[in-house]
Amino acid sequence: MAEAGKGDNKKKRPKRPTALKRKIQDDKKYLRNRIFKSRVKTAIRSFQESVTEKNEDKIKACLAAVYSLMDKGVKRGIYKKNKASRTKSRLTATSK
Repeated sequence: MAEAGKGDNKKKRPKRPTALKRKIQDDKKYLRNRIFKSRVKTAIRSFQESVTEKNEDKIKACLAAVYSLMDKGVKRGIYKKNKASRTKSRLTATSK
């Protein structure tokens, strides 16, 4: 009985250090993805503004930027392929 209480004074270390490491990695990935998605939304917004202004050169440039960002997002695994193609299709339809 007395020996069972001896180990209680030891310093406890975290149960699963791999879980803590995974949490840190997930937080970094979450921030990275959120920043990238923000860049995409900003590019889409600037494209929509150029459509309302009816500036053909700016429309083409903004559409190319959105295409590029969406393709990079698919490559990095931030967006699914279908979402990217759906978004690009909708933007192309609004540009005409």
